[in-house]
This record gives sequence, C-alpha cells and structure tokens, in this order.
Amino acid sequence: MIADAAIARVAAREADRFRAANPRAFAHRAAATGWFQSVPFHWMQDWPSPVPIVAASAKDATLTSIDGQSYDDFCLGDTASLFGHSPPALAAALARQASEGLSYMLPTERGAALSERLSAMFGLPQWQVTTTASEANRAVIRWCRGISGRPKILTFNGAYHGAVDDGFVDLKDGAPVMRASLVGQVHDLRGTTTVIEFNDEAALAAALRGGDIACVLAEPVMTNVGMVRDAPGFLQRLRELCDQTGTLLIFDETHTISSGYGGHGRTHGPVPDLMVVGKSIGGGVPCAVYGFSAEVAERMAALNRSRPPGHSGIGTTLSANALAITAMDAMLGQVITPAAYDHMLRGAARLVGGLERQIADAGLDWHVTQVGARVEFLTCPTPPRNGGEAKAAMHPALEAATHLFLANRGILLAPFHNMMLVSPVTSDAQIDRLVGGFADCIKALKE
Repeated sequence: MIADAAIARVAAREADRFRAANPRAFAHRAAATGWFQSVPFHWMQDWPSPVPIVAASAKDATLTSIDGQSYDDFCLGDTASLFGHSPPALAAALARQASEGLSYMLPTERGAALSERLSAMFGLPQWQVTTTASEANRAVIRWCRGISGRPKILTFNGAYHGAVDDGFVDLKDGAPVMRASLVGQVHDLRGTTTVIEFNDEAALAAALRGGDIACVLAEPVMTNVGMVRDAPGFLQRLRELCDQTGTLLIFDETHTISSGYGGHGRTHGPVPDLMVVGKSIGGGVPCAVYGFSAEVAERMAALNRSRPPGHSGIGTTLSANALAITAMDAMLGQVITPAAYDHMLRGAARLVGGLERQIADAGLDWHVTQVGARVEFLTCPTPPRNGGEAKAAMHPALEAATHLFLANRGILLAPFHNMMLVSPVTSDAQIDRLVGGFADCIKALKE
C-alpha cells in the first residue's frame, strides 16, 4: 500500500525537477497565447507534468523535446505510432506522394493494392476509408441502423470509441446515465444506446433478445478504462447471441490491433461482421478504415438502391484522400508484418516479466495486464472484470506521480492510466530502462 502522503511528496519533488529541466517548455506555453489554453488541442493538457513536454522530433521509439530531453517512447502517440515513429518506408512514400498531389476525390492505383492488403490482413472482404476511427465508428453505426431497421446500439460501461455521441452512456449504480464529461450534448442518448457491463452474459442475452438492437459496438478487450480482458468464452458467446438475434457485431480494433497480426478477432476469434481500425495503420497520418462481410456489403448496397440520392451522413471530403491511401499502403505492405509482431510480442513479454518481478519484490498487491504489444500495470490486487470495477480501481494521483517520475528519467508512458506500447523498433535496452525506472519509482514511493 502506498500512502497518500508519499504520493504527494514524490509528485511535488518531481514537479520541481521537471521545471528545472524544461525551461523551454514553459517558455513555449507562455508564448502560445493564440491557442485556447495554450495547446492546439485540449487533450494535450492531460499529461501529468506541470506543462506538456514540447516535442521536437521522434524516430523509431525515441522522442526528443525542445529542451533536448530524449525519451524512450512507450506512448507512441497513444497507438498512432505503434509501429514506430516515421518508418523509412512510410517517410519515402509520403515524400513521393507529396509531389504527386494529396487529395483528388478520386480513386488511385495504390488504393486497389491497399484493399487487397486489408482483406488479406484482417480477413474481411470489403472496406471503406475514413479520416479517423471516430468517423469510422459513426459510419458503421449508421450503416447497421440503416440495414437492420433497428434504432438501438449496445456498448459496454466505460468503453470509449472516439468522439461518437452514441457511446457516451455509462452505468451508475446499475442505471444508465449520460457521461457527465460530454460537452454540449442536448439529446438524451439513453433511448437509443443500451449499456451493460463487459463480461456480463446474462445482461447481454437479455438486451439482445429484445430485438431492437442493431449492433454491438465493442473492443474485444477493453483498453480505454485501464485494460479489461474478456472472460473465458465471453466473446464466443457474444458472437453466438448476435447470430441468434440478428444483431450485427462490430469490433473497434483501433487499440486491439496490438493483439497480433490481423487484430484480436483474426488472432483469437471470433470474427465480427464489421470492424474498425484507426491511427496506427497510417503510421500517424490521419486515416482509418472499416471492413465488413460480404453479407453486410450486400445489405448496404440494397439500402443504397432504396434511398434517394443525397447526403448520407457518412464520410467527408478528405475521406480516402491520396496521402492517407499511400500511407496505409506503405504501412501494410512494408511495416506492419508478422515479423514486426514477433518482435513486439517478445518485447512485451520481457516488459511484463520485468514489471511483475518488481511488483513482487516490493510486496505490492498490483498486477500487470497484457494485450499483445499493449501492457498496463494496475494498482489493485485483482484484474477488473468490467468497466465499473476498472474505474473504481484507478488511482489518478498515484498514476500521475508515477508517470512524472518516469518522464523525468527519460521514459514516456501514455498520459491515460498506465498504458505502455512495445513497437517493432523498441529495444531490449529501452524495456530494461523502463523496468529499472519503475523499480526506482516504487522505492521512492515507499520511502
């Protein structure tokens, strides 16, 4: 058990250390008066440091700040750079495309090759391209409602699927509530979004057998509320219940692409009806895709034939622009390979083993969870079974102090809970430095 006083002491000391080492970051914040709250987008304030680190450059799994600090990067753009910063194949492809035009609103020859790569990697035959995973999730929800004629979707408590209004419903004391953090929402979402706890088979069966749910939108492993693993047999039961009730199953694999080549569904099963993948498949270039089965494609085509021409509410002018297509083609063709995953999974296993040893040596009742190349330590004695348990187990002050301690020693974790990513270019030395820094942090917190 870590005392609150110890957490506060370490946090204050590390904040002072950060201020002394990062004068240019403070000057940058003072000069960035044209940005609302001094950052170009609000979540850049979510880091636990007194001001955000200001990036100068990044290569492979190392990030350098304008203060000259070098960081072993285990955040990797919160998955956007899961396969490393600026892989040479991607950099070369982007430079070539930059001289050929960036957006035509027309298909390209590389796009044909990309569609084949997507089908081969993920196992679904039909694909569409969007600019973000949020946009892709909105699109698949619309398609599922359109082709099923059903009004509702089902999500899991604590899930996050990007800036998709339909997903911002939680459970509080067992009852659905609008997520309090959602800005400017004026329509009550509870009439069209059903929310239950992850791994609750009874609640899932009861909800789906009502016959009014178009689709289940799920991560096969929850990753945005800490990490919550699927209970044995739960995903297969989810697949069976969707089949029995005519409900479409969507896997949002934006994060769980870490599980293995082809994502979690392709690696471990079951295969969904539709899937969304964003961020990492473009190497950080804004893009995402959604794929779907041949049966779903036929139903989508029939819906298109039945509706009048005009705006569908799906897609934007920049969807499937030439730069995004080129980025994904380079990533899937040369960077995101089975060999890359072999390195990532070996590295993640090394990280898990190192963290578990340090936790055991310190006598802490913490544990480590792994989803392929994604690793997280949780400061609670047993793995949470659902989003409600995961939220209750979080210790924001302890997490913030740990993150800042590690950042001051050149190790960057994602600012949201304790997530760490291992890329194909993450070295054993970087992993060992993280484990050593983690051990030093525990020691400081226990003094």
